[in-house]
Amino acid sequence: MKNDKLTTDEYDALEQIRSGARHIKVNACVGRNAKKLAGLKLIQFGRDGKLALTEQGGEVLFLRRCVQALQALAADPGAPVEPDVAQFLGRKAHIVPRTEGGFAITGKGQESLADIAAQEGRRPG
Repeated sequence: MKNDKLTTDEYDALEQIRSGARHIKVNACVGRNAKKLAGLKLIQFGRDGKLALTEQGGEVLFLRRCVQALQALAADPGAPVEPDVAQFLGRKAHIVPRTEGGFAITGKGQESLADIAAQEGRRPG
C-alpha cells in the first residue's frame, strides 16, 4: 500500500472516522475522501452505511503518530510521546529514554527521519 500518497486532508478524515464520525451523514472532510480511502481499503462501509477503519487504516494512523513523535522529539527531546508509540519506537530501537526525562533518538531513528524527509521532499505538491 502506498500510504505516502495520502494528503493531510485524507489523514484527517481517517482520524475523524477513528474518533467517531461513523454516521451516514458524514462531515465534508470525510465525504471528500471516503471513496479514495475505501478504495485503498483503509475504511469500510457497513451494511447500515456506517464507516469504520479497517485494520490497515488503523496501522496507517499508528505509523503516522510514530513519525510525528519522532519529528517532535527531534525538535524537543522532552516532547510528550504517547505510551503505545514510545513502546513501539523503543522496541524498534528508534528511541531510548533519557535520564533527565523524555527520549533521545538513536542512530536508527535518525536514519528513519532522514528517509521520511527525503520521501516528503519527493512527494508531489
